Amino acid sequence: MRDSVFKRLLALADVAAIVGACGLTVALSSRALVLTWAFVVGLPIVVVGAKLTGLYDRDESLLHKTTLDEAPKLFQLATLCALGVWLLDGHIVVGQHSLSRHEALLLWLALAGLLVMARAVARTLARAITPAERCLFIGDEDSAQAIRARLGTHGAVKAEWVAHLPLAQSGQWATDRYSAPRLLEIRDLARTLDVHRAIIAPGWDDAERRQLLNLVRTLKAAGVRVSLVPRLLEAVGSSVEFDDLHGLTVMGVRHFDLTRSSATVKRAFDLVLASVGLVVLAPLMLAIAVAIKLDSRGPVLFVQRRVGWHGRHFGMLKFRTMVDGAEALKPSLRRHNDAKEGLFKLCEDPRVTRVGRRLRQRSLDELPQLLNVLRGEMSLVGPRPLILEEDRHIDGWNRRRLELMPGMTGPWQIVGPTRAPLREMMAIDYLYVANWSLWTDIKLLLRTAGHVVRRRGM
Repeated sequence: MRDSVFKRLLALADVAAIVGACGLTVALSSRALVLTWAFVVGLPIVVVGAKLTGLYDRDESLLHKTTLDEAPKLFQLATLCALGVWLLDGHIVVGQHSLSRHEALLLWLALAGLLVMARAVARTLARAITPAERCLFIGDEDSAQAIRARLGTHGAVKAEWVAHLPLAQSGQWATDRYSAPRLLEIRDLARTLDVHRAIIAPGWDDAERRQLLNLVRTLKAAGVRVSLVPRLLEAVGSSVEFDDLHGLTVMGVRHFDLTRSSATVKRAFDLVLASVGLVVLAPLMLAIAVAIKLDSRGPVLFVQRRVGWHGRHFGMLKFRTMVDGAEALKPSLRRHNDAKEGLFKLCEDPRVTRVGRRLRQRSLDELPQLLNVLRGEMSLVGPRPLILEEDRHIDGWNRRRLELMPGMTGPWQIVGPTRAPLREMMAIDYLYVANWSLWTDIKLLLRTAGHVVRRRGM
């Protein structure tokens, strides 16, 4: 039922998007007849195109159902629709002028934007009216803790932890964990607990990996959806290319660091957005500076030494949110530390001022870092810039994170810096560097904006 609800609402969202796009184009044009035919031509292109590209079926396989990940396909679909309407319009509507380039451009922009917005609304509604997805985890304890911590912390995931089956433990599961009777027992357990999805974290053992297929087949035959935690991708990231070597699938791993052209594109993107941001936000930043001065004694800006690109130290700028001299009080507060493994963060920090607390709620204290971006010390999106004390805990391959410019926001921002221990945060940063693309940066900026709007802070 859950899958059908998502599919139907997504189809309705696509229909609403094409209706809205054509309606908007009609409202700005006097040739309603031509654009009525545009709807007739565009509707099947959008709906059939979405079906053929899997845009109605992908949610069935996913725990994290998000519209941003499919945005590139939606833009391609909008392009195909606008192009099709423009090419076919003059042949369908006899006695009328064909769709102008400006009208086709408007139809494309409106459809691309409305497809993303309508699908986001549809998924929000579907999550609200459907029950949580009941999940059975099969794997080791460390993976279980990592998965469980994430199931209820993201708005795009609505899942309920049902049980954990530690197949790798010693005892009865160790000797015959994949025997036929044991597989039937797992199937019956899934049915008894009304499990909707099984999340499996296979071990590195060769025998276990070879027999994993039997477990997956058993669960799928029982109507249980299956998600796998790919151990290999923990090392190489998800940025791989699948290569068909005459029937044998191999994975080609991309370069870890950025090419010169990619680095140039990323830097140009940072400069444009940071410059526009400073101009647009200048009045707000001035108002914040005045509020800080009126609220407490001390400077408006706080400069903290951080470790940046290739290990170089730089002064990261923030609006001051604590009392003047707050660093001197840090040793006395360490016993109240809420972070783990070398990080220091207090959820209820007594050093934070009244204005500072408001700024942190909306992450407005980070705005001066736009100047760091313009100075070439930071990027809009990148690995978390650590203070010198935290950086001392980073060694080995985790230091490869420093091959990208540190960011105002990043993947650690979405997870939440107080929830992720240092070791896990380094893995998140490593995979970001390994999988970098401009679209990844755009998605992280949009998701960060969503976190700020929801007052989750940074």
